[in-house]
Amino acid sequence: MRTTEEIVESLRDALAGVGVVLPSLCVDPVTGASDEPFALVDLGRCNVRTAERLTDVLRAMSVGEELRVKVRQVNRERRSH
Repeated sequence: MRTTEEIVESLRDALAGVGVVLPSLCVDPVTGASDEPFALVDLGRCNVRTAERLTDVLRAMSVGEELRVKVRQVNRERRSH
């Protein structure tokens, strides 16, 4: 299992790959320091241009029903562990 820090870095890299930089992206310090097994990821604040770019990237993604079904399946599996 990857650490929350590793996941944040992976997200940072993926966003950078599509031209989006969230300058405040980090592990939430409160849940990251607690005994919570799944710390929250703080996406932070960004300027309007970044928000617009993120919106454009998300809207350009083609997400078919097959992917939605797969995501739901993975989420259910993770909750049951």
